[in-house]
Amino acid sequence: MRFTSEQRLDDGVLEREFTLGEIPGILWTPASASASAPAPLILLGHPPLGLRKMYPRLVDRARRAAADGFAAATIELPGSGDRPRWAAAEQARADMRRAVEAGEPVGDEIVDALVLPLVDRAVPEWQAALDALLTLPGIGGPVGYSGGVISIGVRLTVVEPRIAAAGLFAGSFVPRAIFEEARQVTIPLHVLLQWDDEGNDRQASLDLFDAFGSEEKTLHANMGGHTGVPQFAGDAAAQFFARHLR
Repeated sequence: MRFTSEQRLDDGVLEREFTLGEIPGILWTPASASASAPAPLILLGHPPLGLRKMYPRLVDRARRAAADGFAAATIELPGSGDRPRWAAAEQARADMRRAVEAGEPVGDEIVDALVLPLVDRAVPEWQAALDALLTLPGIGGPVGYSGGVISIGVRLTVVEPRIAAAGLFAGSFVPRAIFEEARQVTIPLHVLLQWDDEGNDRQASLDLFDAFGSEEKTLHANMGGHTGVPQFAGDAAAQFFARHLR
């Protein structure tokens, strides 16, 4: 891991951009973090729109985490931002857009081609980032995962034992294979669902929640569209991580 820039935000949070091989990322640490009092870590998931586009939302989430005493980190997803594209993913996105614009259902074949290769590539990269982050002074466990793409979160919580709790954002297409993996998830879960999300299959989100094998799982559903998440929903997610990561 190589740090490429550093700045102190106005609330005292230290923001450092880094690269891990070819993967860009950002790490935020609270002012209180130190080698003698390391902060628990939250990995911030996001849709494949590029870190620059997602930065305003990510930094808001990171600042909230820091206010609660947590470090937060994110990485650029494969095929996003300035990272190389791959033809199969571009074709799958085009097929999805064509179906949506035509008012047709997005079939399983398109969903699989769109999501599963991304999950297969992204999860090992998140694990490599976690390996590097946990060696840094001021960063410690336990570790949480927060955000989307929800299929990435499902796979990561299945294969990565260092993740103790996850807050997942419903609202992305979910391959059928991920439903089977969800049955293997056993850590505490907090799932956020926007009830009127225009691009979300609400029933699929409910079915996925039902499939999770966790004994403790909470579905926090709010009226409103994809970007209409109320402030109190963020507060509830923060309280969830405070219970499980402190």
